[in-house]
Amino acid sequence: MSARERRERLRARLRKRGLDALLVTRRVNIRYLTGFTGSAGTLLVTADGGADLFVSDGRYSEQAAAEVPDLERGTSRGTGWLADRLGDRGVLGLESHAVSWDRVRALEDDLPGVRVVPAPRHVEELRQVKDAGELELLAQACALGDAAFAGVLEWLAPGVTERQVARRLERDLVDRGAEEVAFPPIVASGPNSARPHHRPGDRPLARGDLVVMDFGARVGGYCGDMTRTIAVGPPPQELRAVHDLVLAAEREGVRAAVDGAPVKAVDATCRDIITAGGRGESFVHPTGHALGLEIHEDPILRGDAAGTLRAGMAVTVEPGVYLPGLGGVRIEDTVAVRPPTPHDPAPPEVLTRAPRELFILPAAGQPSPGPNS
Repeated sequence: MSARERRERLRARLRKRGLDALLVTRRVNIRYLTGFTGSAGTLLVTADGGADLFVSDGRYSEQAAAEVPDLERGTSRGTGWLADRLGDRGVLGLESHAVSWDRVRALEDDLPGVRVVPAPRHVEELRQVKDAGELELLAQACALGDAAFAGVLEWLAPGVTERQVARRLERDLVDRGAEEVAFPPIVASGPNSARPHHRPGDRPLARGDLVVMDFGARVGGYCGDMTRTIAVGPPPQELRAVHDLVLAAEREGVRAAVDGAPVKAVDATCRDIITAGGRGESFVHPTGHALGLEIHEDPILRGDAAGTLRAGMAVTVEPGVYLPGLGGVRIEDTVAVRPPTPHDPAPPEVLTRAPRELFILPAAGQPSPGPNS
C-alpha cells in the first residue's frame, strides 16, 4: 500500500469523525503516511484533500524531496504556516496522546478561529493491520533474528558475560543486514533471568544457569522480536519443568492467535495453562503485543484487553514464568494473523522460526544440542 493510499484511508476517518484536518506530529506516524525517515517533520492531512502539507526544517529539504515526492512540501521550524493553510477549515485534530499541554495551548492561541480538539490514535489504529509489504519486512526482520540466534549457539560458552552476549547479538544483527536493533537486547542469566526486563551486566554464564535472550532486528523500519531460553549445562529439574510448562503455553497461545479471536482470549489461553501448572502468580506480564514500526503497538494481549485479532495483524506471544532467586523462562514468537478459510480460521504464520525447545549448552567446551533440543 502506498503512502498516498494510507493518507486516503486516514482522510475517510477524519470525515467520519467530523474533523476538517489532523496535525500529525508523531515521527512514526509521519513515516507511515509519507515515507519520511528524518527526525523533524509535521504533516497536515485535510479531510477534503485540498491542503495537505508536509513541513520539515532546512536540514531535511533534500531528504524530504527524495522521500516525500507526492506531497507539497514546506520548510519551517514552527507552525506559523498552519493558519493560512487551514483557511476556513474550522476543526483541527491533534494527536493528543503525544502532544504536550503547552503545545495545545500555543496552537489554540495561534488559531483563534479554529476549534482544536483531541484526536488520539487515528494513525495507530490504521497501522494495526499490516499490508503485504509490511508483513514481508517483518518476516525479514524475524529471519535475521533466527540467524543471529543460531550464530549465538555456535560460540556461546560458560564464562561469557551477559553484556558480551548482548553486544555480540547487536553486531551480528547489523552485520547480517539489519538497519539497527529493534531494541536493546535482553540477556539475563541465572537468577537474573527471573527479571523480565533485566539489563545485561557483567555476570558470567555459569553451570546450571538458564539464559533468557530477548532481541530483534529492524528492517525497513519494521521490528522483529523473539525470545529464547537456553541452559548452560543441565538445569535444575524445577527449571526444566518450568521451561516445559512455558513452552506448552506458548504453543497453545500461538495456535489461538487467529482472525476473529478476542485479544484477551490469547492471554487467557497461555495464562490458564500456566495457572493449571501451579505457576500462575509467577506469570507477571501480558502475553504479548502487536509490533510493526514500533516494537510495542496495540493491541496488547492481556486479560482486560478489548477487541479482536484481525487478519494482517502481527503480534507476539510470549508467556513467561519467573522465580526470584532461582531463574525464569520466557519463550516468544512473532506471528502474523492470516485471513480465514471459507470454513475455519487459518492458523497464524509464525515469523520467528528458531527452535523453541530447551537447548542445553555443555558446561565446558563447545556447545552442542542437549537431549531436549
